[in-house]
Amino acid sequence: MAGAEDDIDALRPISIEDGVVTRPASVWTPAVHAFLRYLRRRGLTCVPEPIGVDGDVERLVVIEGDAGGDCWGHQHSEAGVRSAARLLRTIHDASVGWEPPPDAVFCAPDVESEAETVWCHGDVGPWNMVWHGDEAVGLFDWDFLHRGPRLDDVAYALQWFAPARSDELAMTWHHFPAVPDRSARINAFLRTYGELPLFDVAEAIATRMEATMAMELALAEADVEPQRTWVAEGSQESAAAEARWVREHFDLLTP
Repeated sequence: MAGAEDDIDALRPISIEDGVVTRPASVWTPAVHAFLRYLRRRGLTCVPEPIGVDGDVERLVVIEGDAGGDCWGHQHSEAGVRSAARLLRTIHDASVGWEPPPDAVFCAPDVESEAETVWCHGDVGPWNMVWHGDEAVGLFDWDFLHRGPRLDDVAYALQWFAPARSDELAMTWHHFPAVPDRSARINAFLRTYGELPLFDVAEAIATRMEATMAMELALAEADVEPQRTWVAEGSQESAAAEARWVREHFDLLTP
């Protein structure tokens, strides 16, 4: 069973040919491309190279490797978890100096914080990473780019890499051969990412999940796909139940 990326592809057709991915563009795509070019000028090859926007279509150079539904097994190991954390830290650190164009439009709102802010991906899951074995070598699909504290992306990532989900979903959705030691995986991610203020892991994950729900609902109400279809199919109710699970099982998520 693959992840949510299959549903996204069905609603937002994506094609890959001769090393180039073609996908629908949005009003925020030019800002995303400007950001990706900034990172690549700083020497980062772990984000896609934008080719350009032609009407309502964007084109980017593909980062070769496994992604989407082929990703799950690569992040089962602690090496995979640590690799994802290193990749995210590298991108966050490189993002700090970027100033968006004056006319930039973003899909996701900034997250106010007294902590240091970086440019966040907003959808850091294994399916949006490119993998070579247990090494995460790329992070793509930057539609939810926004400014926020590092913890905004880290908490989101922990939901999926721990995973902060039920035993059943860990086995079926994430394809673990046995129920994972979530606290050990969270510890591995946080120690590798490094230099974060102390925080309540379960509460941070649940709060980030609720922020994701609010954004999903706002996009659905604006008739944006795939969020409109997800909400119509009951995603808000299932996400609320998962946030409750996180708070009720905080002991499993404490490193």
